[in-house]
Amino acid sequence: MTRPLRVAIIGAGPAGIYAADLLTKAEREFDVSIDLFERLPAPFGLVRYGVAPDHPRIKGITNALIKVLDRGDIRLFANVDYGTDITREELQQHYDAVIFSTGCFVDAKLNIPGIDLPRSYGAADFVNWYDAHPDVSQEWPLDTKEVAVIGNGNVALDVARVLAKQADDMLTTEIPDHVYEGLKRSEVTDVHVFGRRGPAQAKFTPLELRELGHVKDVDIIVYPEDFEFDEASMAQIHSNNQTKQVTKTLTDFTLREPTGAKRRLHLHFLHAPVAVLGDEDTGVTGLRTERQELDGRGGVNATGTFVDWPVDAIYRAVGYFGTPLTELPFDELKGVIPNHEGRVVDALSQAESADAPWIPGVYATGWIKRGPVGLIGHTKGDALETITHLIEDHVAGRLPAPSAPGEDAITERLAAKGVDYVDWEGYHRLEAAEKQLGEPHGRERIKIATREGMLAEARRAVQAADPIAVGES
Repeated sequence: MTRPLRVAIIGAGPAGIYAADLLTKAEREFDVSIDLFERLPAPFGLVRYGVAPDHPRIKGITNALIKVLDRGDIRLFANVDYGTDITREELQQHYDAVIFSTGCFVDAKLNIPGIDLPRSYGAADFVNWYDAHPDVSQEWPLDTKEVAVIGNGNVALDVARVLAKQADDMLTTEIPDHVYEGLKRSEVTDVHVFGRRGPAQAKFTPLELRELGHVKDVDIIVYPEDFEFDEASMAQIHSNNQTKQVTKTLTDFTLREPTGAKRRLHLHFLHAPVAVLGDEDTGVTGLRTERQELDGRGGVNATGTFVDWPVDAIYRAVGYFGTPLTELPFDELKGVIPNHEGRVVDALSQAESADAPWIPGVYATGWIKRGPVGLIGHTKGDALETITHLIEDHVAGRLPAPSAPGEDAITERLAAKGVDYVDWEGYHRLEAAEKQLGEPHGRERIKIATREGMLAEARRAVQAADPIAVGES
């Protein structure tokens, strides 16, 4: 009897879980054994730590991912850090193939003067704070009144909405006490969101934008002079239902009268940020933008007219960026692992070539493969492409044979190295503990916000009887 194809997937966000799911369901004439590795104590990546907690639809995505892992045919090794706890060389001793799905979770840079001044923040850092990421500080300064958010995508809307929303309105969500208390102390009165292009070019999804209009005790303010629609804009509105819905919602906002709410959320279009004002001693004192005009082709041109906005803090939400991984090539310009259709290649210059020299048995999927663009549907398509090539390579005999392919070999190695890993049952114990925290308050769950606390709950029921199940303590 032939042994199963052994595959390790590094990163247990949607991309990694979809890849595992597709591989188990793919048409093939051989068995497959899949282990999923995650550096945090809990899986789900940006679904757990990258989306605002007041989005109920995230529950549906999480439940779908849980169903995949609940089947029991994919093993989870969480709280295992690639590069320190386990290396690529070690993984290839145990697996025929290794798929990297580590995603993009740091802020893309915005190269304008003053962007590194005190009180100029990356949106990802703020998102990590309000999503209770276990590796970030539990303190966040919200002691300024006028705040600018740079970006015209969903992350910018999430950040702006959380900044503008009353803390008590977040108490139905999973935020822990330190996030609630931080939001409760917030002095923010005005949040300004700046987009370089026009309303028809905004990257908001309709649902995100409509949600913004229902935030209690917040006035949404838009500016009629920002509402330009050229020929390209009208063509996009007529041909794309999402653009049509977004522009309709934005136009409806122009009909609203201010209500005297405690906070105001301003949406500005056709303003490109060119400098953050202030100095190292006082920090941010303003944002300078340059007025843009539509060019008729879906882009914009600078007009030479500048506006200074008196804001005290700035959040840049201009996208995410990948991070380098040890023992792997990295494209510093694109922020991805260089690859051709998921096969990781040695040479950056040949990443687009089907003949590129690839690293046998090493693959990529998700944002670390293609960059931080696209939604769930793109992620599934990415995973299918990568998995298809992996199966082709296995059938053709192109994968290097591991020296220790047994399923117990990796658990023995991690135990010998003292790696405190969390398996799928450990995650369920953590999940149960978070739900128990929420129950007295009528909330579905309250997140445990520290790595130590998460690990304590994950190992609680089995610590004495079976330390290997969650790693050595």
